[in-house]
Amino acid sequence: MAYGVTDTVVAGRHATESLAALSVGSAVYISVSVALFSVIQALLPIWSRLHGAGEQAAVGASLRQSLYLCGAAIALGMAVLMFPGPMLRWTRVPPEQEAAVTAYLQVLAWSLTPALLFRLYATFNQSLGRPQMVTWLQVAALGLKVPLSIWFTFGGAGLPALGAVGCAWATLVVYTALCALGLTLMRRHTWYRPYRIWQPMEAPDWRQLRGFLQLGIPAGLSVLVEVSAFTLMALYSARLGAVALAAHQIASNLAAVLYMMPLSMGIALSARVGFWLGAGHPDTARRVAWLGLGVTAAVAAGGAGLMWLARTAIVGGYGPAPDVAQLAITLLGLVALYHLADALQSVSLFVLRCYGVTLQPLLIYCLLLWGAGLYGGYHLAYSGLGPWPALHSPGAFWLASTCALVVVAGLFLLLVWRHARSPEDAHRALAAPL
Repeated sequence: MAYGVTDTVVAGRHATESLAALSVGSAVYISVSVALFSVIQALLPIWSRLHGAGEQAAVGASLRQSLYLCGAAIALGMAVLMFPGPMLRWTRVPPEQEAAVTAYLQVLAWSLTPALLFRLYATFNQSLGRPQMVTWLQVAALGLKVPLSIWFTFGGAGLPALGAVGCAWATLVVYTALCALGLTLMRRHTWYRPYRIWQPMEAPDWRQLRGFLQLGIPAGLSVLVEVSAFTLMALYSARLGAVALAAHQIASNLAAVLYMMPLSMGIALSARVGFWLGAGHPDTARRVAWLGLGVTAAVAAGGAGLMWLARTAIVGGYGPAPDVAQLAITLLGLVALYHLADALQSVSLFVLRCYGVTLQPLLIYCLLLWGAGLYGGYHLAYSGLGPWPALHSPGAFWLASTCALVVVAGLFLLLVWRHARSPEDAHRALAAPL
């Protein structure tokens, strides 16, 4: 997410139009890429269960099978990003922004292959309780991302200024480097040898792939609904003008940064809850799940409070125009409330996947995030909703989405309580296909 912060700051200092194009383009890219990343991330409980059961060679074999799933995800994602015209016209993005947004997305389409392969490497390490290598690689890559984004966006040393498209080129270079380093480590580091990863590639094992899809497709669709409800706010806000869109980009960027805490906690809980289920200790798995949810609530409240208190200084760091800054400061108050609900529902979703619960969250997301959040926010912004008049501000989307997320978080916590306390659900999770 620091890469996204970098791009937002750089584009904002280049021009308001560049920041507006980045807002629309990143909304489309995030909707596609995060959904596909989630399909891969959903495999984490499978590998952590095998790890808990001590089946090291089976972990390596499962990783090789996941390459088939990864290849299909790459093909699907590239097709959408290379031809974004229908989506941009459907959401009524202004024609003057289409060319810049399309160029931005077509560059990012080529980054999907190294990005998804690196996500596979990251998920594998996280499932085995070894996230440190992933952390250091991504922190080191930030040192490459920052200067490249500045150089490609503003130009210099014989390179013309590329604007928002320059940020996309920097992302492509960074993900390519990360993928190459990850593969090199898996090939050479002695820690990976017990898993026998570099064996000849087997033919597709349809039983394993079916198990992957049973987790991956609902997980990917759930995240697609969640993320699209978030990112479509940018697309639907485009007609409010460049100032509103630029302010929304700052707010959404900060919300995405705050989301890294619950995302990290969700990944950690997937690894530990899956491990204890695989080791045959469902009571320990349940205690770990509730401990993680308690920590999530406390840290989310602290993060939201700090952002509220420092919202003026935070917005000032992005260097926007005064009218953009004034609107962005107002939006951050809503972002703080949004984050509290978002953190709890997100971590609950990760825990539910460990118990094989994927369909109910998908239905809840569709009804509340698309229905109450996005649809309600659209009407509140442009035509009014019930007794409330039209706000003609991106704040309408943040308000409606926050209300929807509060209900989602409550329902997900009830599902965790129901499934984590049931021995039948724990045994069903263990019996699910690997």
